[in-house]
Amino acid sequence: MNAAKEEIKKEIERLRKEIERHNYLYYVKNSPEISDYEYDMLYKRLEQLERENPEFITPYSPTQRVGSDLTKEFKPVIHKFPMLSLANTYNREELYAFDKRVREALGVERVDYVTELKIDGLSVELYYKNGLLETASTRGDGITGEDITPNIKTIRSVPLAIDYKKIDKYDLSEIYVRGEVFMSKKEFERINRERAERGEKLFANPRNSASGTLKLQDPRIVAQRKLDIFVYYLLSEKEKFHSQYENLKMLEELGFKVNPNYRLCIGIDEVLEYCAYWEERRNSLDYEIDGVVIKVNSIAWQEKLGAVAKSPRWAVSYKFKAVGAITKINKIVWQVGRTGVVTPVAELEPVFLMGSTISRATLHNYDEIKRKDIRENDYALIEKGGDVIPKVVKVFPEKREPNSKPTQPPTHCPVCGSPLYFPDDEVGIYCENPECPAQIKGSIEHFASRGAMDIEGLGEAIVSLFVDLGFLKNYADIYELKNHADELKKIEGFGSKSVENLLSAIEESKNRPFEKVLYALGIRYVGDGTAKILAKRFGNLDALMNASEEELEQAPNIGPSIAKSVKRFFTNEKNLRIIERLRNYGLKFEIEKQEENPNIFEGKSFVLTGTLPSMTRDEAKALIEKYGGKAVSSVSKKTDFVLAGEKAGSKLEKAKKLGVKIISEDEFLEMIGGK
Repeated sequence: MNAAKEEIKKEIERLRKEIERHNYLYYVKNSPEISDYEYDMLYKRLEQLERENPEFITPYSPTQRVGSDLTKEFKPVIHKFPMLSLANTYNREELYAFDKRVREALGVERVDYVTELKIDGLSVELYYKNGLLETASTRGDGITGEDITPNIKTIRSVPLAIDYKKIDKYDLSEIYVRGEVFMSKKEFERINRERAERGEKLFANPRNSASGTLKLQDPRIVAQRKLDIFVYYLLSEKEKFHSQYENLKMLEELGFKVNPNYRLCIGIDEVLEYCAYWEERRNSLDYEIDGVVIKVNSIAWQEKLGAVAKSPRWAVSYKFKAVGAITKINKIVWQVGRTGVVTPVAELEPVFLMGSTISRATLHNYDEIKRKDIRENDYALIEKGGDVIPKVVKVFPEKREPNSKPTQPPTHCPVCGSPLYFPDDEVGIYCENPECPAQIKGSIEHFASRGAMDIEGLGEAIVSLFVDLGFLKNYADIYELKNHADELKKIEGFGSKSVENLLSAIEESKNRPFEKVLYALGIRYVGDGTAKILAKRFGNLDALMNASEEELEQAPNIGPSIAKSVKRFFTNEKNLRIIERLRNYGLKFEIEKQEENPNIFEGKSFVLTGTLPSMTRDEAKALIEKYGGKAVSSVSKKTDFVLAGEKAGSKLEKAKKLGVKIISEDEFLEMIGGK
């Protein structure tokens, strides 16, 4: 082998290793380091070198298979029809070339295409037998996916049953439906906001968030993140369908959620018009798209065109150009959230990007700063994550000033000056001062919220006002407000009645059970469910406070991070002083003694529907759980009771069809002895 060929072989091997590493980061770890465009350029370079040097092609090259390694968390599912990935195009010339290849292969003058928005999510396949959802799986490597049925069932836009006889033209008793699971931009922002407050690593984009969510082992957590789906393809072993356009119409008729923006295009010029239209309007949608999918409309022609090893010859994606801008980072500032997490933000030279002027961009955490080597006075590429949240994609070291120094994290809180806490196993940095001004309002709002102490009348605006006026410095001060009643009545907008109602609600909150008090304390990682587990396990606050990390970890679903956080919270002197005040005010720091026959609903499941006469759904759910039962979201043959109120909807009808016992609120109260 001559020297030139040897260099080509080395380049091919280097590209393969690099591409496989990025495949692993993207598909398995859900933590990509490069943009889709940069990845595609690497892939195209490898394809070109292998095409020019076919003697170096091996079965193990990334170009010879569809995709990714599988995680080991879910059982495998073999796809009846391979789930191939699409080749990409980036400009008009490449689309014209695709159209030319298709027309020449078919021997026709014109081809009609169906164009669909390319949703940036996770491809899945849904298998229905006799109208019922049997399994749902990921694409995996295109041949073998992973069974994620329980997680898919949490997506409300996925029908669990369809009327497959509704379309008598075809036998649809066994069908495979393919779609893209995604997360809306609004939901993505909400989840990242909550992750930032908890000091957790942020998702890079909605696609990563959706992918990571679908691979969680607990469907209850999946349900809390409002995933959605658009379906786009229908397959059957029993039937040969006519066209992609007809398939989409059938999917809509069967009750599936199909993206409404698909179009039947007569020839390639209409395809180009569609691509240009949506490239300009992509940020008008509440979900992320990164291009357009173009499919030959005729199914017969699709079959005639076939596929290469990796991609179908009858479909291609047109990728939109990444939208970004280069500007200067004037300063890196650190801000403090409700839970004390300290996060970096870049203050920028204002730059216009996608309809708005950007002057600040998130840097997520200090690990992200180190990884990208982001410094003050750097020039940076700014993009809108999910076309919504401004973020720094990369900096340009070649433009850096000679005396530039790496960014260092703060050692003390930028707001209150307290020493910061750097957990060994987390990316977050924390201020642990419960009286830090940056945390006071958020922690008091959380304490008074409905899921915690449920103090009606002490919402965000009132908390903010009382903090600004000096009445509240921490949440224990809430129980001192009665000593300022006369002063409160003099505040504009407050009268005697409103102050009396507020003080009454504060007094009533002392009856909240121990697990709600524990949740209200705002311990990092201790949500409502975790608080219930800890309360039940330890019985009272003193036992919980004295428990070691090892003892805490013995409780169900309590891992090292939660145990360490709980232990650290109860070793903070300021927290202990606040807790002692709450104890003296009469809050409940131990669980109530169990009443006779407390587990009458042990092993029973309830579905709530409609409006109940005298209680909220949360109150009914609490009673069900108190007596050992479980409240679930959907009706099935395994459901024991449906508790129905006024204006009960489809759940009631389904319960009737399945023969599930339906009870009223009166019957429910009678079951628990009217308690």
